[in-house]
Amino acid sequence: MKKTTQSILVALTILLATIQFNSVFAQGQGAAGRKADRDTRAWRYEVQCVGVGTDGTKLIKVFSYSKKADVAIEQAKKNAVHAMIFQGFVGNSGSGCPTQKPLTNNPGLEQEKIDFFDSFFADGGKYMKFVTVSGDGAVAAQDRMKVGKEYKIGVVVSVMYDQLRKDLEAAGIIRGLSSGF
Repeated sequence: MKKTTQSILVALTILLATIQFNSVFAQGQGAAGRKADRDTRAWRYEVQCVGVGTDGTKLIKVFSYSKKADVAIEQAKKNAVHAMIFQGFVGNSGSGCPTQKPLTNNPGLEQEKIDFFDSFFADGGKYMKFVTVSGDGAVAAQDRMKVGKEYKIGVVVSVMYDQLRKDLEAAGIIRGLSSGF
């Protein structure tokens, strides 16, 4: 009986230690995630057209800035979707890319619909449905630069532009193409 009680106490101690470790680890990840979100919320990025994707998609290179290279790579996906909605990009005749206007021409839309966009761009948010890292996600040497105390990382991503537009129209965030002028 005494051995059983001791075994249970040891098991509970291990369980509690594991829970405490996971909690501390999650808090550390949370701080890093909040820092990454602050970096992203400044919406400091550059976009270049790389090529024409399959129907309804845009293949772009997004240069994101962060103090940690891996954070910049992950944030590039958010930045790519943000660019499609609010910035667009200049075409590149060498790769057959036409200039792409943003999905909205309302510069205040992000603030007007802040609850929607906070949720949309949250970690693991709905924006993930519309973007994928192209290839194996490797960053070419010329696309990884140290700028002051942070990195500027270029990542090629594919954005499902037509699906993004339809989803934002359905949510009432942007006007549909058929809504007239």
